[in-house]
Amino acid sequence: MPAWRSISLWMDQLGEDLTPRPSLEHDLDVDVVIIGAGYTGLWTAYYLKRHAPGLSIAIVEAQTAGFGASGRNGGWLMGNLLGEDRLLAGLSVEQRRQSFDLLHGIPDEVKNVIDREGIDCDYRKGGGLYCAARYPEQEASLRRYLASLYSEGLNESDYRWLSPAELAEQIRVAKPYGGIFTPHIATLHPAKLVRGLARAVERMGVQIYEQSPVTEWHAGFARTAVAQVRSRWVVPAVEGYANTLAPLGRYQLPVQSLIVATEPLSQVTWNEIGLSQGQAFSESSRQVTYGQRTADNRLVFGARGGYQFGGRLRENFDLSSDEIELRRYLFSELFPQLKNVEISHAWGGNLGMSRRFQPHMLCDHQQGIALAGGYGGEGVGASHLGGRTLADLILQRDTLEVRQPWVLTAGGLGALKAWEPEPCRWLGYNAIIRSFVYEDKTLANPHSPPWRRQFASRMAGFMEGFMH
Repeated sequence: MPAWRSISLWMDQLGEDLTPRPSLEHDLDVDVVIIGAGYTGLWTAYYLKRHAPGLSIAIVEAQTAGFGASGRNGGWLMGNLLGEDRLLAGLSVEQRRQSFDLLHGIPDEVKNVIDREGIDCDYRKGGGLYCAARYPEQEASLRRYLASLYSEGLNESDYRWLSPAELAEQIRVAKPYGGIFTPHIATLHPAKLVRGLARAVERMGVQIYEQSPVTEWHAGFARTAVAQVRSRWVVPAVEGYANTLAPLGRYQLPVQSLIVATEPLSQVTWNEIGLSQGQAFSESSRQVTYGQRTADNRLVFGARGGYQFGGRLRENFDLSSDEIELRRYLFSELFPQLKNVEISHAWGGNLGMSRRFQPHMLCDHQQGIALAGGYGGEGVGASHLGGRTLADLILQRDTLEVRQPWVLTAGGLGALKAWEPEPCRWLGYNAIIRSFVYEDKTLANPHSPPWRRQFASRMAGFMEGFMH
């Protein structure tokens, strides 16, 4: 059996047998075949069965449920989408409010499901904290972000400014300049959720085949090395592994995010840090950091990883000492008392990034193809919305979910924007990331002269603009 427990802290903590389900050994005829037993595939199957119990559905998984990002992520269940400001820009005030309400409702709808299905995944809706906590420029950046949210029709019930004193009531960092609090985020144990979902859909009658990598797919079928599934609908739910299923790799690239977890910390230490309600937190830099206090009192902390030439998957997530120490440096900037803490787990995963840097949910009724992806590292919540939406699209249900600007119902795969060829992608990605690193090092140094600080921020902002 593969060493699936070593994938992440989350998989290591599962108190269950990880013996794989049987592989696909014979041809099948079903109504829906789903490629991938991660969040997107499982949520799609769940809502299809909720609304149309008579459908025959098979899920074909290359490894085991939770092998991909669903078993490796940082455990943020967010009520928003990457790039939502651009996606919602053309809507009326009323439509925008409806869309925001739909997004903000994601954590509560997930809670409804886990309660209904008896999935214990350490769900805690403590909200999210975006902290200006390392250098003063972060405060100005966050205040601009808050102003942009308010300009979109949101208000203090959605996002509100915290003074340093108010921030300290929830999280105590070394250099508090303030922050933003939103109630629309929960934290959870991602591997318990994905494994629980797999069991839930099996109880509903969905067939799951593991260790059965799909080698080819087209409208009407998916094929493994030993069998094929014929189906009215094909749902490739592979997110960060899109390059394993041509031609999806043209539209969605794998990038990596890397995470560390400390040993369980004492109550004394947590009294110094805070985070007593299961809050998610991030410090506001372009390094894209994220963290949470786990149910067993560890600090889980991640930051942006990398991109491999040609959009290759990263297979080996044994983090190097430099990768681990960068994350230690970043979290110890916030919590100096953790500078020498023992790190018990270090891992990473591949996530999917679309060329428009925003998610998509696509349905082609003529071809019988439906897919969702491009979550850009925010997939725990976005995949739930994706699964709900794909189920409604397939069943032609007229719901608020299917009337959103991220839903594409014309043009098939051609509605997605393709990535540029190499070496443009690799050169562009590395130029952008180096500008972010330079900015962070410059601003984190209190002795950097004002002209250098301004130059670093302007250059990083200019480079970030290329991402959109």
